[in-house]
Amino acid sequence: MRTQSSGRRRVATGIAGVGVLACLVIVLLALSAGGGGGTYTVRAIFDDAANIIPGENVKIDGVKVGTVTSVAPTPQEKAAVVFNIETPGFQDFRADASCTIRPQALLGEKFVDCLPTQPRVEGTPLPPPLKTIPPGQEGAGDKLLPVENTSSPVDPDLVNDISRLPERERFTIILNELGVGLAGRGSDLKAVIRRANPALRELDKVLAILAGENRVLAQLAVDSDKALAPLAGVRKEFAEYFAQSNTVAQASARHLSALERNLILFPPFLRQLGPALERLARLADQTTPVFTDLGIAAPSINQAFTQLPAFSSSSSAYFTSLGKNAKTTGPALVAFQPLLTRLGALGAAAKPFAGNFSSLLTSLRSSGGLERILDFIFLGAGSANGYDSLGHFLRTEGLATICETYALTPASGCSAKLEASATSTAGSTARASSVSPGTTSLVMARTMAVLKGATPAQARAMYPGSETTTGALSGPGAGAEANATAQPVGGASAGTTYYTPSAEASSADGMLLNYLLGN
Repeated sequence: MRTQSSGRRRVATGIAGVGVLACLVIVLLALSAGGGGGTYTVRAIFDDAANIIPGENVKIDGVKVGTVTSVAPTPQEKAAVVFNIETPGFQDFRADASCTIRPQALLGEKFVDCLPTQPRVEGTPLPPPLKTIPPGQEGAGDKLLPVENTSSPVDPDLVNDISRLPERERFTIILNELGVGLAGRGSDLKAVIRRANPALRELDKVLAILAGENRVLAQLAVDSDKALAPLAGVRKEFAEYFAQSNTVAQASARHLSALERNLILFPPFLRQLGPALERLARLADQTTPVFTDLGIAAPSINQAFTQLPAFSSSSSAYFTSLGKNAKTTGPALVAFQPLLTRLGALGAAAKPFAGNFSSLLTSLRSSGGLERILDFIFLGAGSANGYDSLGHFLRTEGLATICETYALTPASGCSAKLEASATSTAGSTARASSVSPGTTSLVMARTMAVLKGATPAQARAMYPGSETTTGALSGPGAGAEANATAQPVGGASAGTTYYTPSAEASSADGMLLNYLLGN
């Protein structure tokens, strides 16, 4: 059972394969028989097909696309020319297609010149394809091109043959032949004449269009008279325009390749020109106020240009004087050149110093060195001087004598030795008397006496008087102690602020503390 089922499967598979292969062959035959590069046969009806025979070429715009296969008369006394279009790209004749029999050589050989469809504006829908001749009729399956879409021009050699006879005989022949052949067929003669020359057929269409626009044409004639009237006054210039246009046309003909290139580049140029014109429009909108203001300023500008000649004359004198001055200063500038060289050398030599000085200043600025120097001066001045409710007062006093300089040998009257403190009043008096009474203040003299071992009472006895009333020290016992009554600071009329010295302590420490605290 398994063997029989396996054999059946193999047979079924083989039959299916043969069926698929047969379908592929049928499809290939169908594709080769028609469409997509297959046979495309057109049956064109002509009034006259003289001298056109099978094997002649079928051309479109001068390019061969097919061959005439047969020529036969029709029951309507026409000529049916059947041709095969072999080029796939032209196997699509439309309802407005047209064909004309034209001479191909001087020996009388002809060809069929066709146009698959008429030119039209881009985007316009195409007419329907040519109708196919139904089965049962002559030429079944072919595309039918009716006689209305064909033409058979009269050959020049036939016209030349008629011209060989005298005029009277030629006219007689024409009348006899036309009278016999076209008796009672005036409409057919009219149709044949129109189809014989495609220009007449197209002229007929043009005349029909013009007849439908007769009112527009009448108005155009009126408007043309109005437009041409001014041109009549300048007809010479108008004629010269055409003459120059002819010259331009001849020059353009000599540069056809460049013009063709310009026409190819013209559409991209227009696409780029659009945004540029939009930006130009925005610029015009923005510059309108500028030109408005410029119009307002135009009188002043005109005045400036009016006065420009006088300014130019003054400028000429200035530049003349400048030239003379240049002649004088030229040698001086040349003589200045060595100094510039030396200055350059000085600059190169000073560059390291300038760099170090810049680094110093930068360091002072970044580290606050300048502020610290100012703080030192301020704090040093504050430590050497005091301040109370009345103002500043002097805590220290600088003495300038000959003993301040450093010397290797002792000088007369100067000694740097420190003597031992004396406890006796006499010894203290003797040492205190060494103070210069003309250069030491009363407070400083008393303080120095206390520092040397005297008591405050002894110091006051050695240097009597009051600081508010006594200026420089006059020496011990130089005068009685002045009245300690408080007086206005700066004089009796200086204000109502008074200073009263505080009571001195009985010890040197109290007097020194009062001095240091500003009391």
